[in-house]
Formats: sequence, structure tokens, C-alpha cells
Amino acid sequence: MKIKPADLGKLKLCDLDTRPSKVEKDRLGKPWRPGGGLAEFIETLPGFLAADDLRKTARAVVKAREMGAPVILGMGAHVIKVGLSPLLIDALEKSVITGVALNGAGMIHDLEMALSGHTSEDVAEALADGSFGTARQTGEFINRAVAEKGENGLGRAVGEALLEASPPNLELSLLAACARLDLPLTVHVAIGSDIIHMHPSFDGQVTGRASHFDFRLLVSQVGELKHGVFFNVGSAVVLPEVFLKALSAARNLGMDAHDFTTVNLDMIRHYRPMTNVVSRPVMTGGEGLFITGHHEINLPLVLAMVAELRQGKSI
Repeated sequence: MKIKPADLGKLKLCDLDTRPSKVEKDRLGKPWRPGGGLAEFIETLPGFLAADDLRKTARAVVKAREMGAPVILGMGAHVIKVGLSPLLIDALEKSVITGVALNGAGMIHDLEMALSGHTSEDVAEALADGSFGTARQTGEFINRAVAEKGENGLGRAVGEALLEASPPNLELSLLAACARLDLPLTVHVAIGSDIIHMHPSFDGQVTGRASHFDFRLLVSQVGELKHGVFFNVGSAVVLPEVFLKALSAARNLGMDAHDFTTVNLDMIRHYRPMTNVVSRPVMTGGEGLFITGHHEINLPLVLAMVAELRQGKSI
């Protein structure tokens, strides 16, 4: 053969004791001992990858609030549909979260929970006969609220209308909670993407104006994000795009929107959250984190870790 086997007897070997290694024994996980608390459980997790990112996320939130920096929660409707509204309202009341940004579907599911205590219809079944998205109360309430109160933004209009109407399940509404606490909740609508846009009561002009007010409000919040945290939870397209434009506008206006933490929580890795939330915004300083998994597990875990840290526990 023209090609001869390599002589591996001449291979230069290194010393295991001095070779750099990524895995060290003091970062390994520990077995759980029944009877412990949450802080003890967190300490048993390995010091790698997502477990470490969970710790970084909780610490970043606590540090942000200690420094008076904002913690903004951008989220899709699925977060509401998996039952997390009570936890988020509690975080708002305890000044863990300082502002919320929703897509249009988030507003709709939040409202339906407040009005009736249930939401999320069977789309496949209702689509067959054209009844999908036609719940009268949903469209009429939101569209009337925007028409009457939209000058202060879409989120505040619906939130204030809910406070005035005081429906049976008002305590489940993020919109109402933010209006009650005088915290910014912005709604970023893509016209045609939400069920209420096909209702006869819908007015695209007033909705667009109110949603644009909310975008400008988000720009102001993002402009104060230095040392703060921005979460994107369960929005694959709309909110990552809105956040990127809000960040660019804030920097263009001379706001010091640098050196913050971005966190994306979702079940799979999408292109836009990875680039527009985790990567591009922190290229001039800060850190981007991506934790893959289910909202109904990871978000409560992060909030619980924050609560432990605020009580002086070590995680």
C-alpha cells in the first residue's frame, strides 16, 4: 500500500493531573435526602448547563431588584394556559417582576380567565364548523375597552376595564393586577393573528394606536434595563422581534440599555429567541441564558429560587 498506518508509538502523551478538564468532582450532583427544603434541593443539583443557568437566572433577578433595575417578563399565551397566572401576580405584588409584555393571545386568555374562569377552546373541533374564535364576550369586552380607554395603551385599557367590571375571577388576571399596582403591562398585537380581529366590534385603527402606545412604553422600560433582566417565555416570534426593536430604539434615543441579563424559557430552541433575545442584545455587555423545558416547571422553579434568595438562603 502507498499509505502506511501511522506509528502511534510516537504519540506525545500528557499528564492527566495537569490536563485542563471541564468536569470536576466538586460540581457533581448529590443524592436527595428526604425532609429537606427547596434551597437544599437546589444545592444537590449538578453545577453544569441548565442547572447552573437556573441559579444564574435567579441570582440575576435578585441582584436586579436590589439595584433598583427592572425585571421585565415578555410572555406568550401558553404561560397563562398552563396555570401560571397566580404565581406571576404574586411576583408582581412582591416587586420581583416590574413589567409585563404580552402578545395579543396572552391578553385574550387572561381576560377569559377573569370573565369565566376558563379559556383555550378546542381549535380543531371548532374550526370544522367555523365557530372557532367567536366567543361574544371576549371580543366585545376587549374591543369596547380599547375604544373607550385606548389612549393609555392596550394593556392598561383592558386592565382598568376589568377592575371596573370586577368579574368573578378578577384575581386571576395579570391585566387587572398590573392596572391595580400601576405597573406597565404592554400588549403587542399582530393584526389578524387574534380571534377578536374577526369580530364585528373590532377597530383596527384604535387597536393599532393603542398597541403602538404600548410599544413606546416598552421602549422606555427597556431603556432602563441596565443591570436588569428581560425574560422571553413562550413567544417564538412576536415578542423577540418587538424586544429587539424596542432595544434598538432605546439605544438610538441615548438610553443606557446595556449590561443586562436576558433569559429565554421555552420547550424547544427557536431561531428568533436565540438570536433576538439570548445573543444579539448582550453583545455589548451582559449575559444571555437559554433554559429549555416546560413553562409549568421551570418558571415556578425560578420564582421559588428567587424567593429563597430573598430570604437569605444560599443556592
